[in-house]
Amino acid sequence: MAQRSSLSVPCEVPVLALCFLACIATGLELSVNNYIGDFDLTTPPVPSLSLSCLAQNSSQAEELLWYRGDGKVDLKDGNKVNISNICISPVTESDNRVTFTCRLARDQSVRVTVTLDVQFPPQLTKEEESIQAEEDKDVTLTCNAKANPQALATWYKNNTTLTLQKNRYQLYQTSEVSQLTIHKVQKSDNGTYTCVVKSDLGEGRKDFYLTVEDKKPVFPKEAVIAAVVVVTLTVLFGIVARKDKIFKVW
Repeated sequence: MAQRSSLSVPCEVPVLALCFLACIATGLELSVNNYIGDFDLTTPPVPSLSLSCLAQNSSQAEELLWYRGDGKVDLKDGNKVNISNICISPVTESDNRVTFTCRLARDQSVRVTVTLDVQFPPQLTKEEESIQAEEDKDVTLTCNAKANPQALATWYKNNTTLTLQKNRYQLYQTSEVSQLTIHKVQKSDNGTYTCVVKSDLGEGRKDFYLTVEDKKPVFPKEAVIAAVVVVTLTVLFGIVARKDKIFKVW
């Protein structure tokens, strides 16, 4: 039994080699939507999108497989041999950069990968927000926006482009977030701050209504504790001083 197992390994290697050489010798290759190599497919969000995989130069019936990312797509029996079609329905913003790969079943190194490039205008999570802040506190305004292609964010105060003064404002930006921090806000910072996000496909905006309130008085902890102690001792001394009268009443 042990000898039979060891002999089975070299027998399998030529079979795989012949399979690979057969693909080369016959010029067998796959194409998706007439593209032979990997490619990006640019599209807006649409109700449906079709991908068609074709085994070219095949001399026999070739089974095809489809994958979405790493997950295998279920195909009907009549949609697997030499040509296979899938329909993505719907195509949404969340499908951006998702991959679809058509593979040859008997040699999955023969494949074509399609990466969806779903393009859409800027989308913001909220349209407006009201913020109350105390004087001398830092305030951060956060503008979350998704867009493809990437959008550029600009900040305005009361419909005028905001001048980012050093040590007063701090701006942090990524592909999906723009944050404006105002250091030690004052009453003069009251107003409407607007984040406008623009791309070639459109724009989105979000308003922040900032109200700066008076600074609340801060009582020193030590002084409060001392006052409580004084009041407590005063009450206790008063009770002790009048204990005779209290007992006489009883």
